Amino acid sequence: MKSNLLSDSDRNDFIVDKATKTVIITREFDAGLSLVWDAFTKPEILDQWWAPKPWKANTKEMDFKDGGHWLYVMAGPEGEEHWCRADFKSVSPMKSFEGIDAFCDPQGKINADFPVVHWHLNFSEAKNKTTVSVEIAFDSLTDLEKYIEMGFKEGFTMALGNLDELFAASKV
Repeated sequence: MKSNLLSDSDRNDFIVDKATKTVIITREFDAGLSLVWDAFTKPEILDQWWAPKPWKANTKEMDFKDGGHWLYVMAGPEGEEHWCRADFKSVSPMKSFEGIDAFCDPQGKINADFPVVHWHLNFSEAKNKTTVSVEIAFDSLTDLEKYIEMGFKEGFTMALGNLDELFAASKV
């Protein structure tokens, strides 16, 4: 892994584009579209992989639809808690969804000390493999850099690895 996280990764699936203030992640999963879609949209599955180990994700509430939201906590092994809220702007079942994501308090009130990020996820399937393309846009380069410095790349990469493991374990 490169130590300079603000340059392109040596892997093609994680690109930081400072000029457009975006992070683009493309990941292929050895699973069908329906299973991958469910893994990103159902709290009982999200809670199994979303947090990088040894952290755990725990959903407090989720209403996955246009105008809905997901309120969850990332719980650390020593009792740490980081609450997050995702607000879904649009959902196109089995194709895409987009919304904003922010740190918040346990009631869902957004914490203005941290960046609000704009997520857009696209799903496509070919030969029983599903590709998920994630574009994360930031309001400023400072916000993007803060997110990267907080360990987003490592954390999200680890979480996607958890999802790979979850799919592998579900194989018959």
